[in-house]
Amino acid sequence: MMKKFWWKIIAFALLMYTCTMGFLVKIPQQLPGVPLHHSIRNIFFHVPMWFAMMIFFTVSLIYAIKYLIKPSLSHDYYSLEYARTGIVFGILGLVTGAIWANFQWGAYWNGDPKQNGAAVAILIYCAYLVLRGSLTDDEKKARVGAVYNIFAFFMLFPTLWILPRMVESLHPGGQGGAGGNPALNGGDMSAEMRTVFWPAVIGFTLLGVWITTLRIRFNFIKEKKLGYE
Repeated sequence: MMKKFWWKIIAFALLMYTCTMGFLVKIPQQLPGVPLHHSIRNIFFHVPMWFAMMIFFTVSLIYAIKYLIKPSLSHDYYSLEYARTGIVFGILGLVTGAIWANFQWGAYWNGDPKQNGAAVAILIYCAYLVLRGSLTDDEKKARVGAVYNIFAFFMLFPTLWILPRMVESLHPGGQGGAGGNPALNGGDMSAEMRTVFWPAVIGFTLLGVWITTLRIRFNFIKEKKLGYE
């Protein structure tokens, strides 16, 4: 039993550690080029959401390609559910980012290029779910969904990484804030903060995998039940 659930225990432990130490770890009074003070504690929650989102969208892409190469109900379920989980974590990233923006910039939404790009990326993936829901034939739904999934993934690059860097941004990192990513630049966090940040990334990712595997199991159980009726 322990061999089967060890990673879930680790996920729980890491999230408890993050939620505790995230508010207790020592924060430098002023980090070089990052005048965020104690609001930077949100980096333990906001940025890991984006890390996890990208991981889930990547896994979803892999299974979408697998489905196109060798159509399989299993591949379709994995691709769909990892995309769903990625959307959830993306929305959480937007919400935590909006809370941070309100504290730091005075408004929940400032029209910042990175905020707008992230919102567009999530909407593109939401359209993936709408597209699948509009089709009734299961095989066509899976095939069209897989093709759109590939398109949606590659749209992440201009919306999240390329276009926002071509204009000025309020986000920290780089000249004028337009370059770099929070938590990935050397001056964004102290050594103590990194002992919380990386466990947070792993913990939230494992939580997302846990949620996704439950959804996939539910889909298989539902499919098996419908097959007997």
